[in-house]
Amino acid sequence: MPVLAGLRRRFADAQAFRGVRIGACLHITPETANLVRAFAAGGAEVWLAASNPLSTQPDVAAALAAEPRIEVRAEPADVADLESYYLHIGSVLDAGPDIVVDDGCDLISALHTRPSEQRTGVRAGCEATSGGVVRLRAMQRAGVLKIPVVALHSGGARQLLDGAYGTGQSTIDAVLRSTNALLAGARVVVAGYGGCGRGVAESARGLGASVIVTEVDPLRALEAAMSGFTVLPMDEAARRGDVFITVTGNRDVISARHFALMRDGAIVANAGHFDVEVDVRWLAANAVDIRRGIRPNADEYALPDGRRLVLLAQGRVVNLAAADGHPPSVMDVSFATQALTVAWLVEHADALPAGVHDLPPASMTRSPDSSWPPSASRSTRCPRCRPAI
Repeated sequence: MPVLAGLRRRFADAQAFRGVRIGACLHITPETANLVRAFAAGGAEVWLAASNPLSTQPDVAAALAAEPRIEVRAEPADVADLESYYLHIGSVLDAGPDIVVDDGCDLISALHTRPSEQRTGVRAGCEATSGGVVRLRAMQRAGVLKIPVVALHSGGARQLLDGAYGTGQSTIDAVLRSTNALLAGARVVVAGYGGCGRGVAESARGLGASVIVTEVDPLRALEAAMSGFTVLPMDEAARRGDVFITVTGNRDVISARHFALMRDGAIVANAGHFDVEVDVRWLAANAVDIRRGIRPNADEYALPDGRRLVLLAQGRVVNLAAADGHPPSVMDVSFATQALTVAWLVEHADALPAGVHDLPPASMTRSPDSSWPPSASRSTRCPRCRPAI
């Protein structure tokens, strides 16, 4: 990850985060470790909780915990439960962070359930996922979002690399690892044709699959059709598909009525951040038999009519739970963006109003010969955030 390594050296030379406490809720993987180390090298004290026990790698967590200025609160899926998950998030908030770095909005959401005096020390935050930003915008509409938060996915490079290429490759990788299925000639249904869905659809097509896209947005549905994909409503696609992958950020994308239409042996996976896109609870309640671990990260649900459906990674984010997530070259750019944004927030957070803000262009376009870190006295323009910052 050479881009992030270069930033780490800059942060270390300038001590860009000296005196700053960063609270983070992220997938604990080797790529994340490089981001956390870059913060610590710049003088920050980092408190890290896991954003998903299924993606938590214990060796990475232990290695980070052994380093100075880094505190880790995480357990892998085989020992973690929902209570411990939120206890870990609570311990990060108890540390009193100045800046919060979130992946899915659980950390920021938990922050807003606390008394107002416990939020006063948090100056700002950033959110990595589109699903998390949906939650943030809902909080903003309800008038309960009390800190400024930068939506990292608003950056063009991040959308392109993370969504189309990172999610596209890693999701198909997870399906293949979990099933050893032949995708050539298979009918793969991709629910959602946003940045991530495009990548999954193209990756599946590249392996010879016949791809069906379901999309409720008319313009995106038209784009999928013009790109050569078959576009159908899920009620119809459910009858045809062999493999189903949800990538929408919405809930109940595949529900009871869709399970009733699927073929025997259909494979179902979710690549969205939250485990609400597939109605796993209905499957568990209505299956007459559940065979866990028929392959790694694959469970078979036998329905009363004799059909069997295979669910991957418990319906959770499959590319991280059943594979390695985005390749390091993708996360290099993604985490570099995140690191630059946090550095920008250290300088400018107090000038931002509470609410969701697009990625600040100044931190992304600074020329190599400019001074580092950004000067607070230098005026930059962020047209989407406020007239002048």
